[in-house]
Amino acid sequence: MALKMHHSLAVHPGVWLRQEIMEPHGVTIEKLVDAFGVSRQSISAVVNGRSALTEEMAIRFEKAFGVSADTLVRMQSAYGMAKAREHEDEIHVGTVLEDA
Repeated sequence: MALKMHHSLAVHPGVWLRQEIMEPHGVTIEKLVDAFGVSRQSISAVVNGRSALTEEMAIRFEKAFGVSADTLVRMQSAYGMAKAREHEDEIHVGTVLEDA
């Protein structure tokens, strides 16, 4: 049986990056915009949890802060699954396979 993580434990990787790395080190969104060469809107959406962290953005954060992009992508996947599980009872699927 697989272990299930309670959805309340899942953290958006962008929010985690902001709270645990950016804020303690005084790194602003503007500084990331300059370093990453992407729009302010895209960084703001990620670090405020309004947008998913893409693989390419994860690599940017890895290069900037040394945090594994693979770990960040796994965090994003776990967060997305936790959000989906919050309303899984509302997802209905009809019969697909028939008994042989």
